[in-house]
Amino acid sequence: MKRRYAIATFAALVATAGYGVSQTNSISASDKATGAKANPQLLAEYGGTYAGPQAAYVTRVGRRIAVQSGLSNSQADFTIALLNSPVNNAFAIPGGYVYVTRQLTGLMNDEAELASVLGHEVGHVAARHSQKRESKSRRNSILGTLGQVLVGAVAGDSGIGQLLSRGVGTGAQLLTLRYSRSQEIEADDLGIRYLAGAGYDPYAASTMLASLQAQTNLDAQTQGGTARGVPAWASTHPDPGARVDNARKVAERIGGREEAAAGPRGRDAFLAAIDGILYGDDPAQGVVEGTRFVHPALRIAFTAPQGFALSNGTQAVTVSGTGGQAQFAGGAIGPGGLPAYIDGVLRGVGSQAGAPRDAIRATTINGFATNVFTTTAQTQSGSADVTVVAYQASPTTAYHFVTITPAGQGLGPFGGMVQSMARLTATQAAAVKARRIRVVTVGAGDTIDTLARRMAYADRQRERFLVLNALEAGDSLTPGSRVKLVVYG
Repeated sequence: MKRRYAIATFAALVATAGYGVSQTNSISASDKATGAKANPQLLAEYGGTYAGPQAAYVTRVGRRIAVQSGLSNSQADFTIALLNSPVNNAFAIPGGYVYVTRQLTGLMNDEAELASVLGHEVGHVAARHSQKRESKSRRNSILGTLGQVLVGAVAGDSGIGQLLSRGVGTGAQLLTLRYSRSQEIEADDLGIRYLAGAGYDPYAASTMLASLQAQTNLDAQTQGGTARGVPAWASTHPDPGARVDNARKVAERIGGREEAAAGPRGRDAFLAAIDGILYGDDPAQGVVEGTRFVHPALRIAFTAPQGFALSNGTQAVTVSGTGGQAQFAGGAIGPGGLPAYIDGVLRGVGSQAGAPRDAIRATTINGFATNVFTTTAQTQSGSADVTVVAYQASPTTAYHFVTITPAGQGLGPFGGMVQSMARLTATQAAAVKARRIRVVTVGAGDTIDTLARRMAYADRQRERFLVLNALEAGDSLTPGSRVKLVVYG
């Protein structure tokens, strides 16, 4: 989460792509214009491009696979971005723009798997899936599109519904809406063909899908079924587990039986390239530690209710659970002070009216001058309470929560959370460390258990190590081989 936040809605950019046939074999001028306009907004939504040396490597692999699509014979026509995002995601938009997050890259185990993911996303563009998906979304309201990820979607106020959508941001959600199963299968098939055409092992797609499913299962176990880290890729690209068998069958048709399949995997080059890549939250954007959100740069922290999941995006921090949903963000405060700031928050989520001044409660929380306002909104299942809690951080900046709970509950389960908002000391801020992928060589005495204990997590170290390295519980390690660890540093 950065200092300033704006909810960017730009689905119309994709709607103007102007396709005319069912499959495209070129990048048109309108495609390029659409992609060029959307690209900077998507980059901002996903934390910008990753600044490490891994970016150039991902670009080389992405361009190699993208030209197999027939969209262009020139690698230079494709812009491949490694995103500084802690969610597992990848996507592509018209105009030759292809994206993969550093988090998803860290889950991969060889170059062929990286190529498989990027090729799959290019396949969606080549098959015009975004245009077909956008046409469908235009036949529905925003809430109808995003309702699957809302807790009590607000039918009477689409702005609030947009604000409370789970994920990294509304704009990116609109550009990366859920694909249908048939579209996924088609993109899988195309991506595997691109893999083979580029000389990679076509079975890489099936092993990558298996890793994604394993990560999805681990995240659900870690967060009790409401994982903050359930891969965004899995939510927008359904059924990765069910697609593994299909991907293997396609690979067999193209490359023959797995044990005889031609094409390299590029494991050594890949592991060398990703060594040191940031994994998990970037401290510059804040860090989720269990139910606690800590932002060392802004020197603030708060604690979510037990049983609620936190998702740290570049636009805001989302807090979700069965008893309600909330988002935390911030921005500039004007001459009208906190009451005017609350008015701006309400306008930002679609309210037609500001907050009556006599309905705003002024208080102090942990040294912050604080204003609280609660109103009622109509939802698909009845009334709900929407509360804005705004904190003055300085004469020019403020932070706020927006919460939604069942009618009559006010803040409900979020009462303790809004009271926990506090400043960090310099020592507390300095203690927040980044996690990184480190590639290590297995020694003669190393086992899964001994290496897993080096993982920079307080829980499920063994399970995390197995998923990260695409290993099964009964596997053993070979001395001299290389594996990935997540460590502090």
